[in-house]
Amino acid sequence: MYYVDGAWYKPDEPAIFPEDRGYQFGDGIYEVVRIYNGHLYQWDDHMIRLERSAKELSLTIPSRKELTDIAQKVLKQYLLQFSEDAILYMQITRGVSERQFPFPSNIRPILTMYATSKLRPIQQMQNGIRAVLVDDIRWLRCDIKSLNLLGASWAKQQAVEQRVDEAILHRSGTITEATSANLFAVKDGKIYTHPATNLILHGITRQTVIQLAKNLDLPVLEEAFSVNFAQMSDELFITGTTSEITPIVELQGAPVGDGKVGSIVRRLQKAFEDHIAT
Repeated sequence: MYYVDGAWYKPDEPAIFPEDRGYQFGDGIYEVVRIYNGHLYQWDDHMIRLERSAKELSLTIPSRKELTDIAQKVLKQYLLQFSEDAILYMQITRGVSERQFPFPSNIRPILTMYATSKLRPIQQMQNGIRAVLVDDIRWLRCDIKSLNLLGASWAKQQAVEQRVDEAILHRSGTITEATSANLFAVKDGKIYTHPATNLILHGITRQTVIQLAKNLDLPVLEEAFSVNFAQMSDELFITGTTSEITPIVELQGAPVGDGKVGSIVRRLQKAFEDHIAT
């Protein structure tokens, strides 16, 4: 069942308002939350980021309590039918009004929420994926988790057309992140990742992995690095809600390191498994 603007809909029932600003302008925000063992994983962290995105866009959203109550109802609906791992998708648009560029006054936000099955990428986490380099053409507020995803979608399509799994984005030779995940590089035992500026999404899993690395006494440097540095790194991996910790074993047709999943990725994956279980 889909929760849209206070009502429940079946998947084959229409639930889109033609003049919703999210539909016409991408004027809205969203979050994707993992469901592990019947629980919403890192829900509070997702709520903090959602509230920040809303503030940055001057977007009115329901209270955290209201969102939490609805999320629990959506989760219960899902668990009545399924038991496998899943995700909860939540979207809030500015609302419905006559199409115009300025924000209309007295507009009511539209909340959409649903849960759907999403199995963990076990094979990719174990064996690694291949990636290519793509120019980062996204807008300059990637720290806001907005509905404006065409740039990322276009980059992912380029990867698909080159028959690889992911696109690694860069701005004039400086690596930012992947299409829907953050990127980490390992060189000489140190872990590097782009700092949490406006050029990347401040990933929830990214934050977790940085803390897990510190718990393992692995040095983490939040510094921008170049395409050449990424290509010469010992290990590369992406992190995200749905990708978890996935190693990259080939970049731009060449092996990363020795072309095998590295030891630091394995240590972080083990620590992440333990974190999920707690």
